[in-house]
Amino acid sequence: MLDLSRLLIAILVLTCISSLAGAQAPRPNVLFIAVDDLRPQLGCYGESQMKTPHIDALARSGLLFNRAYCQQAVCSPSRISLLSGRRPDTTKIYDLTTHVRKTLPDVVTLPQHFKNNGYYSQGFGKIYHRGLDDQASWSVPQTDNRAMQYCDPKIIAAIKAKGAQGWEQGGRTKGPAWEIADCEDNELPDGWVTDRAIEAMREVRDKPFFLAVGLEKPHLPFVAPKKYFDLYPPEQIKLPPNMTAPDGAPQLALTNYGELRAYPGVPKKNEPFSEEFARGLIRGYYAATSYADAQVGRLLKTLDELDLRDNTIVILWGDHGYQLGEQDLWCKHTNFENSTRTALILSSPEQPFPGATTDALVELVDVYPSLCDLAGLPQPQGLEGRSFKPLLDSTDRPWKRAAFSQYPRQGDKIMGYSIRTDGHRYTEWQTGWETPETMKVVARELYDHTTDPRETKNIADRPDQAEIVKALAEQLKAGWRAAQQ
Repeated sequence: MLDLSRLLIAILVLTCISSLAGAQAPRPNVLFIAVDDLRPQLGCYGESQMKTPHIDALARSGLLFNRAYCQQAVCSPSRISLLSGRRPDTTKIYDLTTHVRKTLPDVVTLPQHFKNNGYYSQGFGKIYHRGLDDQASWSVPQTDNRAMQYCDPKIIAAIKAKGAQGWEQGGRTKGPAWEIADCEDNELPDGWVTDRAIEAMREVRDKPFFLAVGLEKPHLPFVAPKKYFDLYPPEQIKLPPNMTAPDGAPQLALTNYGELRAYPGVPKKNEPFSEEFARGLIRGYYAATSYADAQVGRLLKTLDELDLRDNTIVILWGDHGYQLGEQDLWCKHTNFENSTRTALILSSPEQPFPGATTDALVELVDVYPSLCDLAGLPQPQGLEGRSFKPLLDSTDRPWKRAAFSQYPRQGDKIMGYSIRTDGHRYTEWQTGWETPETMKVVARELYDHTTDPRETKNIADRPDQAEIVKALAEQLKAGWRAAQQ
């Protein structure tokens, strides 16, 4: 009887050992943080005047991509590109009104792919562009912001008098371009949305989740609680040194920043901004960035409190860059470096070198395949990016030879195609761009980033640059697939 008991115990022990050996580690969660209009204006990117302690801490625990580029420097095309894993010429979305299901009815989006593989998927705030949410992406309906865009009762009353609700962004809801708000964080959209995301995180902590949190700031209007404006005394705000259009830049490359001029109190048409007004805008952008940073901190703190940090992939990204007066430009809507370069930080449980930085050229279209690889999910067919998971192990390994961006002008009659290589930015403005037979280059730009990182002088027409222009034109024509080899 004793021998039988020992045998049963031995069998039980061996069974347990076998089960443990065959057990798989729990699938990693994904906290997917989208920050609207976030250029790399952050402490972790070397901007010492910025107060962004929470994003800086995320960078210390993860990998910072120093040269990450969007595919089109405006909200919806950029977001659709990332969320579908496809470039604008495949999505056919170049504007703020076309829904992804109109052009790609059967596409499996990034959050949808995680949902289809057993994840709980939920979105909060601005993930898709406002009014263009995709129900198939989520396990439950998207949680839209319902906090007021402004704090001052007079501003809110004026907005409501126009027939709007007050929580929308843009359209009839425009008040001043910035407001020093006398309120708490969660009385404004990003704080309100973060509250909802934290509630959900607590509720779904015991199941694998893909939680997408979209922060609106530092998008216009630059509204943030006063304590964030106080971080940036007006007398300490500096203007950029290159507040004039690049020498020799074609008119197609420039904008009149109509998005900003639509706000009350902003000089109209081609009227210049005073230095005082420009400093006010820059201060507002900085304050709004610090406000968004505080919400990131709350999300990360909740992960720690719930003991989820060690099994959660955190990715923070800006949908594109932003112009703050450089080249006499504001907002985005260009192919310049300040519009196309964005913030991208990844923290993964597999992180072998926390706090590392890579100068590899990466693109937002790479996020989809990268998250699949990190979570152990198969990559769907049709993705047009390259997983940057290998960069976690070797940040300086050979990588892409170029990053590709584009921007349409005159509706979509002219397309500006731009590539960023290690040393240059080269742009062609093309008519008849849809087919090779009709394509014609009407303007070119070349900026040498080894000598002119601020892109102040277009040297595409200089005779001594002819060979470089020829080589880059061939590289642009060869396309993104060739650049990945």
